[in-house]
Amino acid sequence: MIKLMVIGNLGKDCLVNTVNGKNVINFNVAHTEKFKDSSGAQREKTTWVECAYWTDRTGISPYLKKGTQVYVEGTPEVRTYQTNDGKNGAALSLRVQTIQLLGSRGEGLGTPQQERSYGNSNGNTYSGQQSNAPAQDDINDASDDLPF
Repeated sequence: MIKLMVIGNLGKDCLVNTVNGKNVINFNVAHTEKFKDSSGAQREKTTWVECAYWTDRTGISPYLKKGTQVYVEGTPEVRTYQTNDGKNGAALSLRVQTIQLLGSRGEGLGTPQQERSYGNSNGNTYSGQQSNAPAQDDINDASDDLPF
């Protein structure tokens, strides 16, 4: 089995469709990698992943908006096609098994981020949690008696 894990931002709002009586949420995720080329110039390379999340739990769809950062995991597929000018092209697609919302571009570092993860109907977990960073006073509290 091959598993692909992607962290990136949604390129546009998701679309919810029904195919043969089953719900599918379609969206695309972009990951941009910054690097220096051989001449030392700063470069960027963006990889797009087309995602299909087959699930009865479409409640996540209102949160899958352009710019939202997500973690997706699933089975990859490569689709080949021919462009209008006759060249061969390829697209990376992912059959999503797990998705986790990480935040959006508009959220600041001082704002507690809400984190939700969703699994598919094949027995993967479905949970929602809100994670808040501890206050500075809680970190420096010497009254905690740690056993190590």
